[in-house]
Amino acid sequence: MRCKNRLYLSVAAIAIAGLLAAAPVRAQTAVAIDNDDIGGVVTGPNGPEAGVWVIAETTDLPTRYAKMVVTDDQGRYVVPDLPKARYKVWVRGYGLVDSPKVDGEPGKQLDLKAVAAPNEAAAAQYYPAIYWYSMLKIPEASQFGGKSDIPEKITQAEWLSVIKNRACVGCHQLGQLSTRTIPAAFGEFKSGEDAWRRRTMSGQAAPLMINPLAGYLGGAPYKYFGDWTDRVAKGELPHSKPPRPQGLERNIVVTTWDWGNEKQYLHDLISTDRRNPTVNANGKLFGSPEYATDVLPILDPKTSTVTTFKAPVRDPEMPESLGQGHAAVEKPVAPSAYWGEEKIWDTRVNNHNSMFDGKGRVWLAAAIRGAANPDFCKKGSEHPSAKAFPIDTNVRQLAILDPQTMKYTFVDTCFGSHHLQFDAKDRAWTSGAGPLAGWVDMKIFDETGDAAKAQGWSPFILDINGNGKRDEYTEPNQPVDAAKDMRVTGGSGTYAVMPNPADGSIWYTVGVFAGRGGVMRYDPDTQLSEVFNVPMPGFGPRGGDIDSKGVVWVSLASGHIGSFDRSKCKAPLNGPKATGDHCPEGWAFYQYPGPGFQGIGENSAEASYYSWVDQHDTLGLGKDVPISTANLQDGFAALKDGKMVLLRVPYPLGFYAKGLDGRIDDPNGGWKGRGLWSSSGDRTPWLIEGGKGRKPMAVHFQVRPDPLAK
Repeated sequence: MRCKNRLYLSVAAIAIAGLLAAAPVRAQTAVAIDNDDIGGVVTGPNGPEAGVWVIAETTDLPTRYAKMVVTDDQGRYVVPDLPKARYKVWVRGYGLVDSPKVDGEPGKQLDLKAVAAPNEAAAAQYYPAIYWYSMLKIPEASQFGGKSDIPEKITQAEWLSVIKNRACVGCHQLGQLSTRTIPAAFGEFKSGEDAWRRRTMSGQAAPLMINPLAGYLGGAPYKYFGDWTDRVAKGELPHSKPPRPQGLERNIVVTTWDWGNEKQYLHDLISTDRRNPTVNANGKLFGSPEYATDVLPILDPKTSTVTTFKAPVRDPEMPESLGQGHAAVEKPVAPSAYWGEEKIWDTRVNNHNSMFDGKGRVWLAAAIRGAANPDFCKKGSEHPSAKAFPIDTNVRQLAILDPQTMKYTFVDTCFGSHHLQFDAKDRAWTSGAGPLAGWVDMKIFDETGDAAKAQGWSPFILDINGNGKRDEYTEPNQPVDAAKDMRVTGGSGTYAVMPNPADGSIWYTVGVFAGRGGVMRYDPDTQLSEVFNVPMPGFGPRGGDIDSKGVVWVSLASGHIGSFDRSKCKAPLNGPKATGDHCPEGWAFYQYPGPGFQGIGENSAEASYYSWVDQHDTLGLGKDVPISTANLQDGFAALKDGKMVLLRVPYPLGFYAKGLDGRIDDPNGGWKGRGLWSSSGDRTPWLIEGGKGRKPMAVHFQVRPDPLAK
């Protein structure tokens, strides 16, 4: 009996000693949370899982809501500031498959078990699209110059520009599950090449896919896309693996809300005034639906409530903004695998892009009438700008929505609009006006209500004779005359627009779809312009922005963000040699993260649509940090201290943005008082994870000081 008691005491002592030994381990990994947080530890077969995402999602709120964080080096996590609701919580990460979804509530600890992927194929299903898209074969240099079925004038750089920053990738993410496979609804095909010819005929944007691939590139890309999806179907996997989030990437908090509907996409959103990001603090967000619909979604992130506003047109009899002159057509060219022959886009307003002004009003790049311009825009008008450069038509003008009253005001412009920005003198500048700069003086418009009086426009004139003044000029197709100035078009015209806060000049990206790619500078005081072509290794500009010092940052099809600093130019900025290639030293290039296409040297397959500069440190990475859309990596790439930081939306797979906006809700609120806003901008929201029925999302990125900050 005595021996038995001793045995029980010994077992108890061992158990107590074990508990005491384990206590410090638990204390080291314990997570402090508040009553609106969910926190805990993620462990896998080999212990704590560092650098994986914890996702908390609920449908209890007025719209679907999800928040995502990354675990620290001990596998700990805190999902902060959750609205009161019931959540499903799970783990996603590289090398894993999704863990079972478990129930969670704010204020409670929740330890989670990660599930290792059973094989490489299962793990690869969670890789960003770029890892799959980089498997696409690129024609060798020997195939260009008329030596194959590729048109003779097409270079390898031009080929890459089309298949990365234009054509398909200009509207969709390529490489996610829905695009690296062929929908069964299309039927059976003899080859992947035939399947891709059929795929690009689908829907109301088919001409934007068919014309570049079958026309401009002579149909040659189809066999390369077909070969890609054929290899994927046979089980070939990406040639590299993504690293788990490191450093600052583990401090990122991502919040998403559904808004809009499952059929009609959004181009982007706006949250504040670019010049003063405290405007509309904690306020509602406004979406831009472009060709999809005239119904603008409005999200109140404080209540997770979505409302809508149907934007009107001045002429209700005007035709839809579809067909000739537009980037979408009236009816599907061929049935969609998802919506058949149904017409799902029906806009007149065609709101491409919006901006808040200093008064808290939303300005829209939106059509208000048909394409024919009023007489004051045309030849014979007394309008000063029309005398110099008359304009007969444009398909998109401007409008103003006052969120306080929901009053909608038409601003009829002679020049077109696409993107718009405001300068320090309260002038609205647009891109999309073709070969000219166009502006509206907001003060004059507010005082008079007279759009004709408030607006002006000017062609782009290079100071070829070098006298610092705008003189008689030659036309674009005429020989250079050293005694005259010269008008230039910027190739396909202006794309991005960027008022320079340092000197008041206005910058644009040009040559995005045709002509030499580069940036254009317009001086409102002298009405003279300068153009700077992108030198190799860069090529293929798309969207761009400018920092507070006047350095321009541009998304490039070469797989870089390019910067252009005019202050570094050594050659004269005017004169007969200042025609675009006179300042290569002003350019610098920073390669995007992610794998590259094989066989063409060091590169990134990233296809960035737009770049934006955080002039006011709204995200928390620092002032003047440039941030590009990482369209094949489900988020954004920020250039911080010379290194790329990925801001990824891990769920649902397939997030694709066309714009971004930073807002400060509380200047004294630390990381919680600031953040980056964006919206999923893929023209086909049904292609992302979850498939048909998925809605566009509004997304908020925040950067906290460490992965456990709450």
